[in-house]
Amino acid sequence: MIKKVLCLGLFVCTYAWAQELSLEKRIGQILMVGFHGTHASKESQICKDIETYNLGAVILFDYNPVNKNKPKNIATKEQLATLTKELQACSSDGKLLIAVDQEGGKVQRLKSKYGFYGKFPKASDVIKMDQGKIKETYTKMSEELSSVGINYDLAPVVDLDINRKNHVIHGLGRSFGKDPKVVATYASTFIDAMHSNGVLTSIKHFPGHGSSVGDTHKGFVDITNLWDDIELEPYRLLKDKADTVMVAHVFNQNIDAKYPASLSYNTITKLLRWKLGYHGVVITDDLQMGAISQKYGLKNTLKLAINAGDDILLIGNQLDPKKTVSTKKLVDTIVTLVQNGEVKEEHINRAYKRIQGLKKKL
Repeated sequence: MIKKVLCLGLFVCTYAWAQELSLEKRIGQILMVGFHGTHASKESQICKDIETYNLGAVILFDYNPVNKNKPKNIATKEQLATLTKELQACSSDGKLLIAVDQEGGKVQRLKSKYGFYGKFPKASDVIKMDQGKIKETYTKMSEELSSVGINYDLAPVVDLDINRKNHVIHGLGRSFGKDPKVVATYASTFIDAMHSNGVLTSIKHFPGHGSSVGDTHKGFVDITNLWDDIELEPYRLLKDKADTVMVAHVFNQNIDAKYPASLSYNTITKLLRWKLGYHGVVITDDLQMGAISQKYGLKNTLKLAINAGDDILLIGNQLDPKKTVSTKKLVDTIVTLVQNGEVKEEHINRAYKRIQGLKKKL
């Protein structure tokens, strides 16, 4: 049970909200999980997880890593709209965060072959268009997301295009350019367009993936000698506008000599929150990516991520079919960490409260 905390003076605050929910259900809110299935009946595991653990978010994929001949979550427009309705019906507040990666270019989950538009341009082509056309393009994207019940787009990318040897950002044309003010302007247009149809966003990949050479999907990526603090500028410019910030798994010895950004208190709490003044929701990149999974076990990953200041922990269950993690295992592991004193319950409560604030925007 949590003690009530009163703030005297101008503000009176109370943590009574947390008393109404079990620890498990508060933990459930800080998780975003991937699952297999194109429907979510009341009997499905994902629906049971949403109901039992008050799961806060899910992430949807089209590609099925177990059977490439079958869709994972996205098959047709009608099917996807039905799936998201079924998922929301499982949630207690009807505000389950249902996320996809929809940037444009190579990164768009809603493809033409499933009946969607599927031809949204990559960022490096968007910047060649006039402002009116850009707004129209991203508004169309947000309409399509909203029409099938997706309320959270893990975009836009605000990484600066400052390393031509970078395959994951430069090579795929995912950046709006190398000037942080220009990047922030285009990202702002993207965010406004998403908001016009009730879709939340996430600027990424903090503290900057544009200078890197490696791919954190595959393994450890050290940006110590490549990173430039100009890469923080889009986050500073967008700190009051961003719904959420996604943190990368890149390692920078000058910021944290021990941990990659997504597991780093120095990066998330000290740099992003204290120095840059961002007070919204922080989401990790997929914690099953090679940069993390090859070096840290599940328990240690969850402990470090929560203690670093992350609010939403993303477990995609996408990259390695052999390493699918159940929601029950995630919740049970975090409960044990709290009971052992390795994670403070107040960290869970703070993340829970931020996420409730985010959901009020829906």
